[in-house]
Amino acid sequence: MKFKPIYFYGILVVAALVLLIVVGIHESSDSTDVPIANNQAMPDDDVHKQLKNQTGNTPGKENVSEEYRKKLAELKEAVDKNSYDTLAMRNYADFLSASHKMNEAISYYEKILEINPKRADIYFSLALIYYNKQDFAKCEEANNKVLSFDPKNQIALYNLGAIAATQGKTDKAKEMWNKVVSINAESETGKLAQESLVKLIQ
Repeated sequence: MKFKPIYFYGILVVAALVLLIVVGIHESSDSTDVPIANNQAMPDDDVHKQLKNQTGNTPGKENVSEEYRKKLAELKEAVDKNSYDTLAMRNYADFLSASHKMNEAISYYEKILEINPKRADIYFSLALIYYNKQDFAKCEEANNKVLSFDPKNQIALYNLGAIAATQGKTDKAKEMWNKVVSINAESETGKLAQESLVKLIQ
């Protein structure tokens, strides 16, 4: 069975990058296998457009466009000018993440959290990276950090349910998604949790 996409998104989206995970949950005897959407067509965003050559194919590292390198350098320069500019850091980290430079992106997201440790949007960006790396422990930790200062955050609770379902922990998934519904059944996340609960028992 398949669930709708899980969105690990921030409260303050500054970089106009929509980061999403498509999670398909399939029945098995003990666990639920969730393939990560890493073999789909290249996203049609500003970052990935620069990675396509004139024939529409994805180029190798040697063919990355000058425009892409220029944009990367501009964003890095903005960070270097002011090491406390969290907006510049967020823009650069988002660009790195969309460019599949995950480890570099993580370091800048963590720098933002050193300045402001209550940035739910940054924790969700980290959760996305860790989910894609299939590091579910760190993904869970990032969502729990949000809950430490915002206990009723529906996105964090939903994400914890999705992680649990991915690992075949259906009881925990139900618990998390029921919490989401109890907080606000009419929100987008609340409706998604209700749909996920129905599909979990099918």
